Amino acid sequence: MSRLRAAAVLTALTVITLPMIPVQWVAMRMPGELKRRLPVVWHRMACALVGIRVEEIGRAASDRPLLIAANHVSWLDITVLGSRMPLSFVAKSEVASWPVFGLFAKLQRSVFVDRERRSATARTASELGARLSDGDAMVLFAEGTSNSGNEVLPFRSALIGAARHAVAGEGGEVWIQPLALAYTGLHGVPMGRQFRAHVAWYGDMEMIPHFMNVVRKGAVDVRVVWGAPLRVSPRDDRKVLTRRLEGSVRQMAAQARAGHPLPPDMRESASGTDAAILKPSKNG
Repeated sequence: MSRLRAAAVLTALTVITLPMIPVQWVAMRMPGELKRRLPVVWHRMACALVGIRVEEIGRAASDRPLLIAANHVSWLDITVLGSRMPLSFVAKSEVASWPVFGLFAKLQRSVFVDRERRSATARTASELGARLSDGDAMVLFAEGTSNSGNEVLPFRSALIGAARHAVAGEGGEVWIQPLALAYTGLHGVPMGRQFRAHVAWYGDMEMIPHFMNVVRKGAVDVRVVWGAPLRVSPRDDRKVLTRRLEGSVRQMAAQARAGHPLPPDMRESASGTDAAILKPSKNG
């Protein structure tokens, strides 16, 4: 039965994807919102077909420029977040050469970064800054890699700091919003630590077998929690900022995995009100 389900899902995904690829390819070369909106439609259909149920707590900031700093659990994160709103991703450079998934990343208008070459950071930051200044909400998986789904790895400060300077300029500001992803259920049953490897894709896991396993089983529950956006200027210390973002995402992810109610400060940030907007000082 699981093989029949996988065949049906893949057939349906192929049917909806093939006509949308040339449309998005043309839209990317033209002005207008279609290039931002079309991927949202695709991701929502993909979520429905695969059986990904998303619970969203809070909402994205409406202010721009907006950089979203998130934890990273799985390739599924792209479809989960892509189904919520128009956005693009900062991806490692090797993704661009992956079969199929590399094409999808390009159609999502991703910015690719070579994490092994420090000299590439400035070029990536410049491209990222241009996209942010143009109004694109960009997602940075700030750990620099994916994790087991049971933890949040330390955030890397280099690209956060570079992007802040690239878009903000002297005296300018950029909004950076923490976001936590937590995979919480499988077939309606709470997903404990031992079952998160079903969705978590990390280490030396092979992509295709993992992808097929998720498609065969489906029925994954995920919680997306938006934290309070921070208004950041070039004067703010990037390491202090990074630790603050990491702490926020770590707390939200732990609460989401455990299914606990949000504490008062997180309930405030998830409300989407102006009171949730924080201005960090240079000293944190």
